[in-house]
Amino acid sequence: MSGQNEGQPGRKVAVIGLGSMGYGMASTLLREKFDVAGFDVSPEVLARFTRDGGRGAASPAEAVAGADVVVCVVVNAAQTGAVLSGPGGCLSAMERGAVFLSCATLSPDEARAFARDVEAAGHAYLDAPISGGAQRAAAGELTILVSGAGSTVNTARAVLDAMAERVYELGEAVGDASAFKIVNQLLAGVHIAAACEAMAFAAAQNLDLRRVYEVITHSAGNSWMFENRMPHVLDNDYKPRSMVDIFVKDLGIVADIARKDRIPVPIASAALQLFLMTSAAGMGRDDDASVARLFERINGVPVTGSVKE
Repeated sequence: MSGQNEGQPGRKVAVIGLGSMGYGMASTLLREKFDVAGFDVSPEVLARFTRDGGRGAASPAEAVAGADVVVCVVVNAAQTGAVLSGPGGCLSAMERGAVFLSCATLSPDEARAFARDVEAAGHAYLDAPISGGAQRAAAGELTILVSGAGSTVNTARAVLDAMAERVYELGEAVGDASAFKIVNQLLAGVHIAAACEAMAFAAAQNLDLRRVYEVITHSAGNSWMFENRMPHVLDNDYKPRSMVDIFVKDLGIVADIARKDRIPVPIASAALQLFLMTSAAGMGRDDDASVARLFERINGVPVTGSVKE
């Protein structure tokens, strides 16, 4: 990057985790003229990031050197903990007072525990889960849910605004944003499972599935997940945009909270079992619409948009 950003508060950013979401977010920040260092476990991804104008780093600790804001875009609590305190972790290497923006979907208790660790080390923490998918990440059009101290939000505001179409500030209590995200994930998982069930049901009735998709997307039964995921099913394209195992994790968090707090979640529990079965059938790292393939195996009827004989 050029020196145009040097000395400008909040313009030096580290992005840890350059997967489908993190890469889009880092690319958006580069496009918005932030000075961005990135780390990922994949050397190929790091090389691509460097070619695209970022600064590749060999570890989280190296990535955060001099950064005002650290954007952590990993999958779960275990990976977040490794980024902070594992080998090459960034917690001890962050600049005093830097903001750690945690974007993984976590339980509220996990978010609060990480906040305590980050703040004890002299830094600031924002609970900041994301929603919107890889295309919106690359376009800077994510929805970001944020909870944490107002002064910390203000420090990170330029970064948040660059990456998001909507930033929902949900109060100063860390964990609240994660709780909102879990509500979203409950609905998202249920909607994907229901959409796959509906398409398998339609296939078993020998309907033209592309016509089913057209009709439903213009009818009351539509959902964002139906409209977004069912083209994967129609095209028999299960390369992962979001994996089955993501919803095993996220609906598992729903189930854990429900059990602890005695909250009945029968529909979410049924969806969790469908994702678990799909994962157990060897599709855990495939696209989350692979639940449709589970129904294919059960029903013995292909669920694709191929032209019928």
